[in-house]
Amino acid sequence: MARLKRDIGLVGLTFISVGGIIGSGWLFGPLLAVQHAGPAAILSWIIGAVAMFILAITFAEISAMLPIPGGIARVPQFSHGNIVSMAMGWTAWIGYNTTAPIEVEAMLKYLAPYASWLHAAETGDLTGAGIAVALILMLLFVAVNALGVKFFTQVNATLTWAKIAIPIILTVLLIASRFDTQNFTHPDGFAPYGLQGILAAVSTGGVIFSFIGFRHVVDMAGEVRNPKFAIPAALVLSIVLCAAIYLGLQIAFIGALEPDMVKGGWHALSFGAQGPLDGVIISVGLVWFLSVLNIGSVIGPFGNGLVATGSNARIAMALSKNGFLPERLRVLSSFGVPLWALALNFLIGILFLLTVPFTTVIALNGAAIVLSFAVGPIAVVCLRHLMPDHPRSIRIPAVKLVAVSAFAIATLIVYWSGWDTVWRLGIALVIGMVLLLVRFRNRLDEMDVTEALWLAPYFIGIGLLSYLGQFGDSALKQIPFGWDITLCVLFSAAIFGLAVRSALPREKFQKYIAEEEILDPKKPVIGL
Repeated sequence: MARLKRDIGLVGLTFISVGGIIGSGWLFGPLLAVQHAGPAAILSWIIGAVAMFILAITFAEISAMLPIPGGIARVPQFSHGNIVSMAMGWTAWIGYNTTAPIEVEAMLKYLAPYASWLHAAETGDLTGAGIAVALILMLLFVAVNALGVKFFTQVNATLTWAKIAIPIILTVLLIASRFDTQNFTHPDGFAPYGLQGILAAVSTGGVIFSFIGFRHVVDMAGEVRNPKFAIPAALVLSIVLCAAIYLGLQIAFIGALEPDMVKGGWHALSFGAQGPLDGVIISVGLVWFLSVLNIGSVIGPFGNGLVATGSNARIAMALSKNGFLPERLRVLSSFGVPLWALALNFLIGILFLLTVPFTTVIALNGAAIVLSFAVGPIAVVCLRHLMPDHPRSIRIPAVKLVAVSAFAIATLIVYWSGWDTVWRLGIALVIGMVLLLVRFRNRLDEMDVTEALWLAPYFIGIGLLSYLGQFGDSALKQIPFGWDITLCVLFSAAIFGLAVRSALPREKFQKYIAEEEILDPKKPVIGL
């Protein structure tokens, strides 16, 4: 019988996380951040890294203790049962299924100046030939993953070395070529837009979304050697390394600008049709580096799509294990890969590529994935009570304080996504609930309704705060900035307390955990 192969070591796992974090965001993040915060964007990157570290550390304790495939979808089954695991797994699955189409379109946009036949001149939409290339690239993501996790990690490691090297080399070159310290205080001081601007850069400036790739460590945990050490170490190493890369590039970008570029204020900084890094590279005379940057602009999205494709197969596998998706999705090939899950996700990715507008797909991607993160901080506290004697290689100090902070961070990120995204996310959740009712139509008593009651006020509350808040073009903006964040934090604390008290009773927990292969790592899953 085929089973998942534990072929991922610490370096491979760290590179999976780094490969997921460093995608196309570094190409535009420095500009978007300074447009919101000015030079204080430096603080935005630090705040974003710390916030994401707090959220990631809750998953570090859980995944090191329970290294299971598709952990974001599977762990809620042990803490709150079927409905909660469906809601979180479904949102993660929806978000992941949008990643490959997003990254493929991003690659083709970067290639547009060299292959005009990829896009229609009038609309900018993909041509028939462009769609064909996109499908080939998405199929390549599947093919690399289908050849086994060992081959996948080798390919990803090669790509990730380039993704790390290019922004680091660019940072050094920019600082060496031109570094004007006056840019950090002129024209309007270090923080021209105050605390609101700094937090806006964290939220809508793309800072926080640049770090969410750490999630792939959780999803691939079932194939990690020595998970008790490798999982927490990879999470910490990847976030620290990527934070240093983003921060260094932001500092170099600010220092390399010509003073005339920001004389109209940081919010007006623009490079026209050029990418921001292209514009800065040309202005300092490093034109030769543009070809290297173009290579990086293709490698980044390709690596992201590759990693997301592998992770998403494990999410589908976990949803199948939960009883939400067909059992066949758990069948493994001779390479130890959930091939049916890869095939299903490929087809859904094609639907997103061909039928959903690119901007809508991007908006849904981040919010859906981050909402699924909300269960980690809750589960880590619940599992302290449900599995008090289970060995833990990492044990979070002051776990309740850390967990409630992480839950508030996840809630704020979803709120910052804006009402235009949140209402679409609500529709996706309703669709998921309908599918769940269909799946459990003859066994509604198994849905664990009592343990999931906290979801209703949580989703409704996020929707109301978003609708009345400051983020999104169609939001009413009735709650002043500052008060909206305070309300989100207080609301999160109340829901967190309710969710922790709603954990599974011990009898149900024992039933669910007894079915999980991790209790016997050599026990095979369904095989061919």
